[in-house]
Amino acid sequence: MTGQGNEPEVPAEGGLVAELQQMTEAELQQHEAEVAEVVAPDREIAVGVGETLLEIDNLTMRFGGLTALDSVSFKIQRGDILGLIGPNGAGKTTCFNAMTGVYRPTSGQVLLEGKPLGKLARYNITRRGIARTFQNIRLFDEMTALENVVVGTDARHKTSVIGSLLRLPRHFREEKAAIERAMALLDFVGIVDRAADKAKNLPYGYQRRLEIARALATEPKLLCLDEPAAGFNPAEKEQLMGLIRKIRDDGYTVLLIEHDMKLVMGVTDRIVVLEFGKKIAEGVPSEIREDPAVIAAYLGVPDDDVA
Repeated sequence: MTGQGNEPEVPAEGGLVAELQQMTEAELQQHEAEVAEVVAPDREIAVGVGETLLEIDNLTMRFGGLTALDSVSFKIQRGDILGLIGPNGAGKTTCFNAMTGVYRPTSGQVLLEGKPLGKLARYNITRRGIARTFQNIRLFDEMTALENVVVGTDARHKTSVIGSLLRLPRHFREEKAAIERAMALLDFVGIVDRAADKAKNLPYGYQRRLEIARALATEPKLLCLDEPAAGFNPAEKEQLMGLIRKIRDDGYTVLLIEHDMKLVMGVTDRIVVLEFGKKIAEGVPSEIREDPAVIAAYLGVPDDDVA
């Protein structure tokens, strides 16, 4: 289903938005359940809920004489929301970049479902099941919201370049399915009313949600969110917490980097804390909140004062 210039047609959203506004609470819940079913990941995952999905094993990252990560190890269980926190310069984004193929670790390894990612290219890591958003939003500004999400679905397409050029039946089937899934994802993150708008014209909060929708379009086994609340006001942060829980409840596993401690404490199952490239604590939020080393890292207490 394409329009002129081979651009995907955007379904008429005025009708859908108006319909949603007129739904009763029961009808709206039914609609949300149907959307969640479409959005739920249709992936074969080798580990069960509660088992180790991803393992960071003695990960070290050096840049010249600077050690950004120093033998960091932790695990992410399938179905968890894991928070990765620490002061500025702690190595959080470096860890993300090493996981997703932006950097090659100096030593150590990243294992997804027990298999090392090794030197896989970034697009192959995405195909293996790790998707991410970025601290600085990276969208295709001149594309519509719908088109941005459709791009994410390409990671799962099986049509060859030749098949696309020849416009074979599989290509049309995948294109139609991509548009339908993209619309469901925009509905899921709460911005379906702006499907036809260019990404650059969306409010900042909507752009954040759009980037999450595009990452989900790759059907990841692990969704990595890099400071998704950056620039948000308190009300927007509350809404984001609800969306992250909703994503987990729909069957995804989430790794979250975030500076806002209230958000992290309110949404995560477990937390890993980094300082100067080293892991200094790991545990459930209540444990992390009371950990002397974490308090020292955030409040600047001298090392000698940490019991």
